[in-house]
Amino acid sequence: MELKLPDFLAGAPVNVILKHIPIPAKLSGKLYSVGGAVKQGGSIRLKLFPNEKPEFPPDWVDLNVLYEDDFTLVVNKPAGVEVHPSAQGQRGTLAHAVAAYYEATGQNCRVRHIHRLDKETTGPVLYAKNELAHYEFDKAMREKQIERIYIAVAEGAFEERKGTIEAPIGQDRHHSTRRRVSETGERAVTRFEVVETFADHTLVRLRLETGRTHQIRVHLSHINHPLAGDGMYGGTRRYIHRQALHGEKLVWRHPWTGERMEAKAPMPDDMVQLLRDLREADGKR
Repeated sequence: MELKLPDFLAGAPVNVILKHIPIPAKLSGKLYSVGGAVKQGGSIRLKLFPNEKPEFPPDWVDLNVLYEDDFTLVVNKPAGVEVHPSAQGQRGTLAHAVAAYYEATGQNCRVRHIHRLDKETTGPVLYAKNELAHYEFDKAMREKQIERIYIAVAEGAFEERKGTIEAPIGQDRHHSTRRRVSETGERAVTRFEVVETFADHTLVRLRLETGRTHQIRVHLSHINHPLAGDGMYGGTRRYIHRQALHGEKLVWRHPWTGERMEAKAPMPDDMVQLLRDLREADGKR
């Protein structure tokens, strides 16, 4: 990336110029130390996209790319695939698929996921292609500036059209992979809005204010409306054989321009069929 220098910086050394460029101090220091900032006449060239060695061996999967630019990759995760390996030597995760995509498209990028989805949850996953994007996205996550919107089918009828579930979540000491509402757990807040009602199910849209493991699943189970298909948290598998939870939309700020960006993921076939079955059971078209 080449930037034209203002007149007052034309004669300044590189380390001084870097202090006036709108990038994090940590990143500018790294660029300076590795020679990634080179002054050329009245401009400075920043090597923001150095060639990187992949951390994961590539496993080719036909990825559904929702958005991509020099800083960002957003892919639509299918059900049954983990975002990142959970055991040493594990293969076939989304990380391996993204590594294969980078290799096939000639991009020498590390695989940097910014957030996760449960194995059986579908929807957009955000990746940073370089250190600057990684820094900005991590900061945005900490400051709750990345919005994740989900659509789900829960069991039962909700009494309120809109509401907030605020209940701390901790690990279930009787089950290593389960979470539960616990007074000693971490703060967790989920906002919901009813989209459509059925005889014994409800289509709801959810927004996460925090990002705890299994947060939506635990919170809906806590208010006696477990996700359809979510056997771990009390849901039945009459209509669907996984939790009926899909990441509908992801909203973020571009790490370089600050522009508001969004990526929408189409509802997966099994949830489309679930809604069709529920409407037919209710006599709806």
